[in-house]
Amino acid sequence: MKIVIPGGTGQVGGLLRRALAARGDEVTVLSRRPRTLEDGVHHVVWDGRTLGAWADEVDGADAVVNLAGRTVSCRYTDTNLRQMMDSRVDSTRVVGEAIARAQRPPSTWLQMSTATLYADSRSRGDDLPHDEVDGVVGGEEPDVPLYWEYSVRIARRWEQTQAEAATPTTRRVALRTAMVMTPDRGGVFDYLSWMARLGLGGPVDGGRQYVSWIHGEDFVRAVEFLLQREDLDGPFNLAAPGPVAQAEFTRSLRRAWGRRLGLPATRLMAEVGAFALRTDTELLLKSRRVVPTRLLQEGFTFTHPAWSAAAGDLVASARRR
Repeated sequence: MKIVIPGGTGQVGGLLRRALAARGDEVTVLSRRPRTLEDGVHHVVWDGRTLGAWADEVDGADAVVNLAGRTVSCRYTDTNLRQMMDSRVDSTRVVGEAIARAQRPPSTWLQMSTATLYADSRSRGDDLPHDEVDGVVGGEEPDVPLYWEYSVRIARRWEQTQAEAATPTTRRVALRTAMVMTPDRGGVFDYLSWMARLGLGGPVDGGRQYVSWIHGEDFVRAVEFLLQREDLDGPFNLAAPGPVAQAEFTRSLRRAWGRRLGLPATRLMAEVGAFALRTDTELLLKSRRVVPTRLLQEGFTFTHPAWSAAAGDLVASARRR
């Protein structure tokens, strides 16, 4: 297949582009800065907002997998939240425009989205799992920070922009993705592992909030599955079928690294730590209990369905690297 990946230079993009190139696909990556990538991967510069010469890559492609968007690993200031919104909405809009203007539009458009779309389970008081059919979209939970509501607003606008694109002959899929766990440096797993090895990876604010996650290998396999299944469209949760409470999540990670100590942290301590690390506590405190009902119903099988085994696999890979 000829596949175009806007935003393909990030951690998840790197994981996907390498896998697709390795299986023989013709891969073109779009990003804002010139980059030298792996052999066999073509790179084109775009600004993520306006049509340009890069749109020629979309014309005649088999699929577009749009991963573009500012990283969420930052402080949730007004400026950063606005950049998160603009980078996601603008890139999705202009990809839709490129597909609409193509003489040979791609048959498939997979669009990155986020499991953050769903309501905070703990604030609702039920902790019920969220799937694509019965899941409750967030934004109206009581007693949650205002910027959590804004994160949901970003997710809704992100998906709405794809849905409103004038691309009637192109199949559209929204990838509601949980935290992607890979052994690579700089990712969420690397950050959590660093805390676990220092003895800081204990329960946060009681540890009852759920963590949804997906192993990087299963993320790639799910994308490949959705590229091949031309009968599927709409939203899909890309999350392992076994979300776990945060206390259990960190316990399994410590065990995988051979650590026992995991100091607990109050909400205030988490806020202070997040401020020092220039990140935010939503990733630690929001209860995400997301399940991949549609993937399972369509016959997808997870290589890493359970966190304890997945953590062991990721730690082994990190140690080899």
